[in-house]
Amino acid sequence: MIIEYTGRHTTITQNLKTQAEEGIARIGKVTNRCTHVHVTLTEDKYRKHAELTMQCRGESLVARCESTTMEQALHDALIKLETQAVRHKEKNATVRDHTPKPADVVATDQLDIAAA
Repeated sequence: MIIEYTGRHTTITQNLKTQAEEGIARIGKVTNRCTHVHVTLTEDKYRKHAELTMQCRGESLVARCESTTMEQALHDALIKLETQAVRHKEKNATVRDHTPKPADVVATDQLDIAAA
């Protein structure tokens, strides 16, 4: 997985990179086929913003958070992204598990019931 960092009006420390990589690794276990993550950290007066964009299976998961410390903003954004990933996975599993049966399988099931 490719991780890109962008710091606007701030420097990205090794501590922030480590925190982001650990969180993204945890989210990567939930999702499949995520190819690209973009982490944007912005400082504006006393507000710190963290934005994470993750590309998965043609869809884009985005989380934005604001806090007074950069670590807390990044932590909140990672939690939001993880909940989105879990919701996305459950939605895909529901659609996959509730696909209609082919006509020939339905017909043989009905013959078995009628014969019994």
